[in-house]
Amino acid sequence: MAAKLIANLIIMGSGILGRAVLQAYRKALENANKTGVAHETINNMRRASKTMTEQEARQILGITEHSTWEEVMQKYDTLFEKNAKSGSFYLQSKVHRAKECLEAVYQKNNEGTA
Repeated sequence: MAAKLIANLIIMGSGILGRAVLQAYRKALENANKTGVAHETINNMRRASKTMTEQEARQILGITEHSTWEEVMQKYDTLFEKNAKSGSFYLQSKVHRAKECLEAVYQKNNEGTA
């Protein structure tokens, strides 16, 4: 008899708790939409997912981790000019983003060794 009573209390309690959590979640979403936080968060997530990694930048330019900055610039100039003349703007922008990404990496490495 006591076990049945405890089981009923647990079931009723979890139902009440579940409804309270759902209500709080809905209210949080409503508040986020009113203040624009939800829209800003989505935009930040989109920006973060478009960030190029160092490995991707190296693959785009066709260089290794041991390449010097001069080699990076040679590859960049070659690929950028080819895509400017007869290539696509998309590829040209990818090459440019790859150079920007690696530029930050090389500057950081030079500061660490200097």
